[in-house]
Amino acid sequence: MSKSPIYGLMAQFGTAEAVIEASSRTRAAGYTKIEAYTPFPIEALNDVLGYKPIIQYLVLIGGLVGAASGFALQYYASVISYPIIVGGRPFNSFPAFVIVIFELTILFAAFAAVFGTLGLSGFPHPYHPVFNAPGFNRASKDKFFLCIEADDIRFNAVKTREFLESLGPEQVVEVEP
Repeated sequence: MSKSPIYGLMAQFGTAEAVIEASSRTRAAGYTKIEAYTPFPIEALNDVLGYKPIIQYLVLIGGLVGAASGFALQYYASVISYPIIVGGRPFNSFPAFVIVIFELTILFAAFAAVFGTLGLSGFPHPYHPVFNAPGFNRASKDKFFLCIEADDIRFNAVKTREFLESLGPEQVVEVEP
């Protein structure tokens, strides 16, 4: 399969409702490699585009690893390495371990959130082909964009352009790589 000379086709819309409707019709038409760019978060687009976030699972795993490491650290120090009887308490005194376990749970969960978000979103990513699209700088102000990538199985430059134009956008442009 040869590399396409374009990254994809991008349609510009004026309202959030229009881009949601266009995204829905695009998914219904069988396109899978699509992305919407909006000036503010639109929760309905997650469902329409089939985006399933997994960051919450990474944060949970990070928190569990933090709790386990906090307990293991204190258990090793109090029971195995330096078993000292203080005030008649047992070596494995869980109530004394709670604060460190809690703190390491929060620390590891925060690290998992930060690095998981950066990793899943592909940051740092200072350049993306959609930045070349005419008028794309308005994606952070007042315009809504829908891009169908050329890597999509159903992508055909002519037919995809006709399809995007049938959605009623303000304009359809080619995105160069």
